[in-house]
Amino acid sequence: MSVKDNTVPVEVDEDRQALFDCLTYQRNSVLAILAGLEERDWYRSVVPSGWTIAGLVEHLGDAEGHWFQQVVAGMSHELPWDEGRPPYDPNAAFVCNRPVAQILAYYRDQCGRSDEVLGTVSLGAAPKGRHGGPDTDQPSDVREIVLHMIEETACHSGHLDIARELLDGRTGLGLR
Repeated sequence: MSVKDNTVPVEVDEDRQALFDCLTYQRNSVLAILAGLEERDWYRSVVPSGWTIAGLVEHLGDAEGHWFQQVVAGMSHELPWDEGRPPYDPNAAFVCNRPVAQILAYYRDQCGRSDEVLGTVSLGAAPKGRHGGPDTDQPSDVREIVLHMIEETACHSGHLDIARELLDGRTGLGLR
């Protein structure tokens, strides 16, 4: 630990940079897929399970906050709209009725907070917080969490890409 600023020194290496570049790429791909989508289409479900683009982007913001703020840093992750929110239901479709600008600002904010947390920890560090209940397997280190979020974001980016095609016929909108 640095006595001056109370932060943990972090390694600077090619693997760390490659992981962070990949995570950033996936996040930017999500935003590229959504660019120019009509606001009304954010709230239309085109799949039998009922999720919407608005709900999926909110979920991605929640995941960023949960994994990096709560699990990696051990901080409380209070959502700006937690009051009155129904309890988490893992079987419910991702839906959200907030304005698009608010959803995008929330997602970008959570990504920025995640980057701040990641800038202070080593990939080999043990998480300070927990994921799930007492019987849930815990990630062993920050690297595992970063890899999970790359996977999570890439998976949902594909979902968004398909939804976009079904909504307005546009294809090939992600980054290449």
